[in-house]
Amino acid sequence: MTRQRKQLSEKQFAELKMADTQSKKADTRTRYQAVRLYGLGYDASEIGEITGCSYTSLLRWWREYRTAGVAALQDQRRGGNHARLSGTQLAEVQERLHSYRPAQLFGDQVASPDGQFWTLDDLRHGLQVWYGVTYRSLASYRNVLKRCGFSYQRVERIYRSRSERAVADFAAEIEKN
Repeated sequence: MTRQRKQLSEKQFAELKMADTQSKKADTRTRYQAVRLYGLGYDASEIGEITGCSYTSLLRWWREYRTAGVAALQDQRRGGNHARLSGTQLAEVQERLHSYRPAQLFGDQVASPDGQFWTLDDLRHGLQVWYGVTYRSLASYRNVLKRCGFSYQRVERIYRSRSERAVADFAAEIEKN
């Protein structure tokens, strides 16, 4: 025996259709479409094929819509590297990056050999120390640099594992030969 589900009223159908056309988020639009199809009597497997949603997601969305309306279907997820700095914090970072060199703030803990220019590693270290913020992606650090008015340029490759003395001895040995 199959359960009979309530059909959508014309008002509910129009409300979902309007929300679908006005939404810019693809995931939210999928939810509107899936709930609308389910309310029209489509089978859950057909809806899954059309929208790509799972059966459990469909039932959860239907339940949320029935209890709280269209607003409950909004996609509230945040990406892994969602902006973790507030506007005030970003302004403070911008001020620090423009006012100080990495060597002035971090001493010997800088990524570049002379500490004159900001690198992604220096920015990563600074954000961790100042605000406890760590991003998973290097692109997020590049974005912070860009928002602070800096361009990203790769630093020259320097092998830190060798001491300057060893490099100088090697260069002297090559000149002898």
